[in-house]
Amino acid sequence: MAKEINQYEFDEIIKIIDSFSKGASLQEIISMLKTPLKRRSLQRRLALLVKKGSIVAIGDSRARRYRLSSEKKKEISCFISKTKKNDIIFLSPAAKEIQKKVTKPIQARLYVNYSRKFLDSYQPNITFYLPASARQHFLEIGKTDGKRIAGTYARQIFNRLLIDLTWNSSRLEGNTYSLLETERLLQLNEIVKGKKLEEAQMILNHKAAIEFLVDSAREIGVNRYTILNLHALLSNNLLGNPDSCGCLRKIPVGIAKTVYHPTAIPQLIEECFQQIIDKAYAIQDPFEQAFFLMVHIPYLQPFEDVNKRVSRLAANISLILQNLCPLSFVDVPQELYINGLIGIYELNRIDLLIDVFIWAYERSCLLYSTVRKTLGEPDPFRMKYHNLIFEIITSIVLGGFDKTKAVKMIRQKANQSVQPQDRSKFIESVEIELRGLHEGNIARYKLRPSEYIAWHKIWH
Repeated sequence: MAKEINQYEFDEIIKIIDSFSKGASLQEIISMLKTPLKRRSLQRRLALLVKKGSIVAIGDSRARRYRLSSEKKKEISCFISKTKKNDIIFLSPAAKEIQKKVTKPIQARLYVNYSRKFLDSYQPNITFYLPASARQHFLEIGKTDGKRIAGTYARQIFNRLLIDLTWNSSRLEGNTYSLLETERLLQLNEIVKGKKLEEAQMILNHKAAIEFLVDSAREIGVNRYTILNLHALLSNNLLGNPDSCGCLRKIPVGIAKTVYHPTAIPQLIEECFQQIIDKAYAIQDPFEQAFFLMVHIPYLQPFEDVNKRVSRLAANISLILQNLCPLSFVDVPQELYINGLIGIYELNRIDLLIDVFIWAYERSCLLYSTVRKTLGEPDPFRMKYHNLIFEIITSIVLGGFDKTKAVKMIRQKANQSVQPQDRSKFIESVEIELRGLHEGNIARYKLRPSEYIAWHKIWH
């Protein structure tokens, strides 16, 4: 019986072919595959994609090249316009089906309650949510040196991880602090005037929780102590009842924009919470364990609030312990992430969240330079706004701007010169570029070392 081909493999091939404007040869596709395939295996997958109408083959024998079909190009173009991202998250047919169902008007969806069968049916190391190809791929791109003391890698990149994970996790909750504003709050405790105090508290709580995970790497684990304390740190000063921090809920809760009703029975919450802990602890694969926690903690809603934040940081426990690249949720589209969770809430289906998770971990690995291969294609967004980014960066450095002045200027320029649908991405791109500026790359902005050094003292 032929081995079933996972959708993840098809998506990777399509992504590679799409990066070649004149079509890709068989050898070019092989050279860019992250998970190596034999020539025959790749040819079989290409033949299936041709048969499905996703790609077309042009030419014969060695001259043959593969291009996306017009239908597939249209589909990708449509998806880009919806997400307003330059990086495409390829959704499997199952994920697209979920997306379609959970975006129907709420009046057209049937109310559902918590189903314990969804949790009961999962058998650690027998059931797998993530495909084997994705787990193997994660191991290859995320490994550093697992033989070192637990948490070594996280401590090496701690300053970067702290800001990235804090900002992205907070952003997924609707927090409006920019990347630089988040950095300034974490480093200088500077609260932005005009923004809600809850937003600053959320960011500071993330800092405390991430410090707990990294500083206590040899003591933490997927256990009751760690998860409850994560909640206590993340919910500090944010709950109406302070006694609820770090405690399982005993009251009903509701979730906006969904027809799902979490269980309100305290005994069932207690039993299922412990069952989640026990099953997650038994999972041997670190990536499967991470995803399992991202699925079942929000689904149970064991706490009065802050459940999603707990699940995102808990997903990093096994990665930190095994010195793997952490998951910082960089660039994850909020809408897709939420829809992935709603698919779990209302349908008990994980396919959409799997696609988001796979893409998110690849992005995190690229961010922390653990991937040895490069993508090779220039970022079209940065090319589009190259001159404006150049102008802003040089003005900030030569003008001796600190982070507060820089944020104000970036937003002002974005409002004046950037298309409305691009502004959020543009601000993020400039802020990331500023954070990555160092003496080894200032030449691309025609800056002298003396100019950079003078600005650097003010900036930090």
